[in-house]
Amino acid sequence: MDEPILNIAEREAINAGRWFSSLSPSLRHDILRCAYVRRYKNGELIAARGDIAEEWIACAKGAARVSSTSISGKQITLTYVEPGIWFGDVAFFDSDRRTHDVYAHGATTIVCVARADFKKILAAHSELYEALMWLQSRRIRLLFGLVEDLNTLPLRARLAKQLLHLVRSYGVPSLEDGNEVRISLQLAQEELAQLLGASRQRVNQELKTMEREDAIRIEATGLIVRDRDALMRIVDSDR
Repeated sequence: MDEPILNIAEREAINAGRWFSSLSPSLRHDILRCAYVRRYKNGELIAARGDIAEEWIACAKGAARVSSTSISGKQITLTYVEPGIWFGDVAFFDSDRRTHDVYAHGATTIVCVARADFKKILAAHSELYEALMWLQSRRIRLLFGLVEDLNTLPLRARLAKQLLHLVRSYGVPSLEDGNEVRISLQLAQEELAQLLGASRQRVNQELKTMEREDAIRIEATGLIVRDRDALMRIVDSDR
């Protein structure tokens, strides 16, 4: 059963989001006042491709896995929405249906704002228009960056960049060594490979090379980044 309110950690994750935290206190208050909470188990469907968009969504815990399905029926992961990130607003503006499936990755909590409440907030807070325009611009820049990386960087550099992104989003300091960071998002190598547009075998080879170079450590429970500077050097060497 869904809990009616966010717990302290979930609320902190929402408020700490770079975009959301830039909004005025009154706008943040009105958004959260209208929001309702949903909790999902790992693998449960949050939104389906083709659905009419009725909710604006933010991740408060876990991750929302955005995916599509190939012609052969294979599910392909495109990205993971981390805590503090809002999504699903594009369909409100173009009046089109959802373009991708969204699943919970791990125990996941989301907050939702209904379409009608979203429109009321827009009418009451003109600043939200400019804030959403900035958000869309940021998304477009990131998308162009990903396309550029895919066409100009070798897999080794793209993998290093992805690991650095995961450290920023899901990094937890290691208890054994303060210089090491554990990536708390549990990703199978196949899922990591999908994010990079590469095969699992090639990603596995690159990970093992980085491990031999002492940049990372591969454990059964996930990846540990031992040397972020080493990963940065990998990225910079291929620019």
